[in-house]
Amino acid sequence: MRLNRKHLLIASVICTICIFSYAQETGSFADSRDGHEYKTIQIGDQWWMSENLAYQTNDGCFIYENVDKYLETYGYLYTWETALQACPDGWHLPSDAEFAKLARYLGGESEAGGKVKETGNTHWDQPNTGATNSSGFTALPAGYMGSVPYKYFVGKQAYFWSYDETIEDTEIARALDHKKSDFTRYVFTRETGLSVRCLKDQ
Repeated sequence: MRLNRKHLLIASVICTICIFSYAQETGSFADSRDGHEYKTIQIGDQWWMSENLAYQTNDGCFIYENVDKYLETYGYLYTWETALQACPDGWHLPSDAEFAKLARYLGGESEAGGKVKETGNTHWDQPNTGATNSSGFTALPAGYMGSVPYKYFVGKQAYFWSYDETIEDTEIARALDHKKSDFTRYVFTRETGLSVRCLKDQ
Protein backbone atom coordinates (compact mmCIF):
# COMPACT_ATOMS: atom_id res chain seq x y z
CA MET A 1 0.00 0.00 0.00
CA ARG A 2 1.35 3.39 -1.00
CA LEU A 3 1.46 5.92 1.86
CA ASN A 4 0.27 9.46 1.16
CA ARG A 5 1.42 12.59 3.00
CA LYS A 6 -1.32 12.23 5.63
CA HIS A 7 -0.24 8.69 6.49
CA LEU A 8 3.38 9.75 6.74
CA LEU A 9 2.44 12.61 9.08
CA ILE A 10 0.51 10.23 11.37
CA ALA A 11 3.42 7.80 11.40
CA SER A 12 5.79 10.64 12.27
CA VAL A 13 3.59 11.70 15.21
CA ILE A 14 3.42 8.12 16.48
CA CYS A 15 7.21 7.77 16.28
CA THR A 16 7.66 11.04 18.15
CA ILE A 17 5.37 9.82 20.95
CA CYS A 18 7.35 6.57 21.12
CA ILE A 19 10.64 8.44 21.39
CA PHE A 20 9.46 10.29 24.48
CA SER A 21 7.60 7.41 26.12
CA TYR A 22 10.23 6.71 28.80
CA ALA A 23 9.86 10.09 30.52
CA GLN A 24 6.77 9.77 32.71
CA GLU A 25 6.63 12.97 34.72
CA THR A 26 8.80 16.03 35.25
CA GLY A 27 9.25 18.31 38.22
CA SER A 28 11.69 20.57 40.02
CA PHE A 29 12.87 21.43 43.50
CA ALA A 30 15.15 23.97 45.18
CA ASP A 31 18.15 22.83 47.21
CA SER A 32 17.58 24.33 50.68
CA ARG A 33 21.34 24.74 51.18
CA ASP A 34 21.94 27.28 48.43
CA GLY A 35 18.59 27.82 46.69
CA HIS A 36 19.74 26.21 43.43
CA GLU A 37 16.75 24.83 41.52
CA TYR A 38 17.02 21.47 39.76
CA LYS A 39 14.81 19.88 37.15
CA THR A 40 13.73 16.31 37.90
CA ILE A 41 12.41 13.42 35.83
CA GLN A 42 10.61 10.19 36.67
CA ILE A 43 11.99 7.19 34.77
CA GLY A 44 10.20 3.98 35.67
CA ASP A 45 9.71 4.14 39.44
CA GLN A 46 12.86 6.22 39.99
CA TRP A 47 13.03 10.01 40.34
CA TRP A 48 16.31 11.47 39.03
CA MET A 49 17.76 14.93 38.82
CA SER A 50 17.83 15.77 35.11
CA GLU A 51 20.77 18.12 35.73
CA ASN A 52 24.22 17.59 37.19
CA LEU A 53 24.68 18.49 40.84
CA ALA A 54 26.07 22.03 41.28
CA TYR A 55 26.42 22.31 45.05
CA GLN A 56 29.76 23.73 46.23
CA THR A 57 31.19 21.68 49.06
CA ASN A 58 34.04 22.77 51.34
CA ASP A 59 36.47 20.48 49.55
CA GLY A 60 36.50 17.71 46.97
CA CYS A 61 34.65 19.57 44.21
CA PHE A 62 36.11 21.15 41.09
CA ILE A 63 35.12 23.27 38.11
CA TYR A 64 36.45 21.94 34.82
CA GLU A 65 39.37 24.24 33.84
CA ASN A 66 38.10 26.64 36.54
CA VAL A 67 35.88 28.25 33.89
CA ASP A 68 32.56 29.56 35.22
CA LYS A 69 30.67 28.72 32.02
CA TYR A 70 31.51 25.05 32.60
CA LEU A 71 30.02 25.25 36.08
CA GLU A 72 26.81 26.77 34.70
CA THR A 73 26.50 24.01 32.10
CA TYR A 74 27.96 20.92 33.75
CA GLY A 75 27.90 21.52 37.50
CA TYR A 76 30.80 20.52 39.73
CA LEU A 77 33.03 17.49 39.45
CA TYR A 78 33.36 15.67 42.78
CA THR A 79 35.71 13.17 44.34
CA TRP A 80 33.95 9.98 45.37
CA GLU A 81 34.13 10.65 49.13
CA THR A 82 32.59 14.08 48.60
CA ALA A 83 29.99 12.74 46.18
CA LEU A 84 28.70 10.37 48.86
CA GLN A 85 27.68 13.34 51.02
CA ALA A 86 26.93 16.00 48.41
CA CYS A 87 23.29 15.31 47.51
CA PRO A 88 20.61 17.38 49.28
CA ASP A 89 18.25 15.99 51.93
CA GLY A 90 15.84 13.47 50.44
CA TRP A 91 18.27 12.54 47.67
CA HIS A 92 21.32 10.28 47.51
CA LEU A 93 24.23 9.15 45.34
CA PRO A 94 22.89 6.22 43.29
CA SER A 95 24.24 2.75 43.88
CA ASP A 96 25.61 0.71 41.01
CA ALA A 97 22.48 -1.46 41.30
CA GLU A 98 20.22 1.60 40.96
CA PHE A 99 22.02 2.68 37.79
CA ALA A 100 21.69 -0.91 36.53
CA LYS A 101 17.94 -0.72 37.15
CA LEU A 102 17.76 2.49 35.11
CA ALA A 103 19.69 0.86 32.26
CA ARG A 104 17.43 -2.22 32.28
CA TYR A 105 14.32 -0.04 32.13
CA LEU A 106 15.78 1.69 29.07
CA GLY A 107 16.48 -1.54 27.23
CA GLY A 108 19.86 -2.57 28.61
CA GLU A 109 23.35 -1.07 28.75
CA SER A 110 23.91 -1.31 24.99
CA GLU A 111 20.91 0.95 24.28
CA ALA A 112 20.45 3.06 27.40
CA GLY A 113 23.32 5.45 26.66
CA GLY A 114 21.57 6.97 23.68
CA LYS A 115 18.34 7.27 25.63
CA VAL A 116 19.97 9.31 28.42
CA LYS A 117 22.22 11.58 26.29
CA GLU A 118 21.16 15.09 25.36
CA THR A 119 20.48 15.28 21.64
CA GLY A 120 22.36 17.35 19.07
CA ASN A 121 25.82 18.88 19.19
CA THR A 122 25.36 21.94 21.39
CA HIS A 123 27.36 20.18 24.11
CA TRP A 124 28.17 16.71 22.73
CA ASP A 125 30.78 16.47 19.99
CA GLN A 126 29.78 14.79 16.75
CA PRO A 127 28.51 12.23 16.01
CA ASN A 128 26.71 11.84 19.39
CA THR A 129 25.79 8.32 18.38
CA GLY A 130 22.30 7.08 19.20
CA ALA A 131 21.30 10.15 21.22
CA THR A 132 17.52 10.51 21.60
CA ASN A 133 17.21 11.57 25.27
CA SER A 134 13.92 9.66 25.26
CA SER A 135 14.31 9.19 29.03
CA GLY A 136 14.58 12.92 29.77
CA PHE A 137 17.77 12.27 31.78
CA THR A 138 19.67 14.80 29.58
CA ALA A 139 23.22 13.60 30.24
CA LEU A 140 25.90 16.17 29.40
CA PRO A 141 29.57 15.52 28.49
CA ALA A 142 31.29 17.11 31.49
CA GLY A 143 34.44 14.99 31.19
CA TYR A 144 36.44 14.34 34.35
CA MET A 145 39.43 15.60 36.32
CA GLY A 146 42.35 13.44 37.37
CA SER A 147 46.11 13.55 37.59
CA VAL A 148 48.24 15.94 35.48
CA PRO A 149 47.14 16.79 32.85
CA TYR A 150 44.08 17.04 35.01
CA LYS A 151 41.34 17.74 32.47
CA TYR A 152 39.86 15.21 30.09
CA PHE A 153 37.14 14.78 27.50
CA VAL A 154 34.68 17.65 28.00
CA GLY A 155 32.31 17.47 25.04
CA LYS A 156 33.18 13.84 24.42
CA GLN A 157 32.38 11.82 27.54
CA ALA A 158 30.27 11.87 30.69
CA TYR A 159 30.92 10.00 33.95
CA PHE A 160 28.60 9.69 36.94
CA TRP A 161 29.70 8.44 40.35
CA SER A 162 27.91 5.52 41.99
CA TYR A 163 28.81 3.32 44.94
CA ASP A 164 29.24 -0.40 45.53
CA GLU A 165 29.98 -1.58 49.05
CA THR A 166 31.81 -4.66 47.77
CA ILE A 167 34.66 -2.69 46.17
CA GLU A 168 37.71 -1.23 47.95
CA ASP A 169 39.96 1.69 46.89
CA THR A 170 38.27 2.17 43.50
CA GLU A 171 34.65 2.88 42.67
CA ILE A 172 32.21 2.24 39.86
CA ALA A 173 30.97 5.05 37.62
CA ARG A 174 28.62 5.08 34.66
CA ALA A 175 30.19 6.23 31.39
CA LEU A 176 28.84 7.74 28.16
CA ASP A 177 30.72 8.53 24.95
CA HIS A 178 29.95 10.74 21.96
CA LYS A 179 30.74 7.84 19.59
CA LYS A 180 28.68 5.17 21.39
CA SER A 181 25.15 4.52 22.58
CA ASP A 182 26.25 2.34 25.52
CA PHE A 183 25.75 3.19 29.21
CA THR A 184 28.73 1.28 30.55
CA ARG A 185 30.40 0.69 33.92
CA TYR A 186 33.85 2.19 34.47
CA VAL A 187 36.28 2.07 37.39
CA PHE A 188 38.01 5.17 38.81
CA THR A 189 40.13 5.95 41.84
CA ARG A 190 38.23 7.84 44.53
CA GLU A 191 40.26 11.04 44.03
CA THR A 192 39.01 11.51 40.46
CA GLY A 193 36.50 14.32 39.86
CA LEU A 194 33.28 13.09 38.22
CA SER A 195 29.74 14.38 37.78
CA VAL A 196 26.93 13.51 40.19
CA ARG A 197 23.27 12.82 39.42
CA CYS A 198 21.26 12.44 42.61
CA LEU A 199 18.42 9.94 42.96
CA LYS A 200 15.39 10.62 45.14
CA ASP A 201 15.04 8.52 48.30
CA GLN A 202 12.23 5.97 48.24
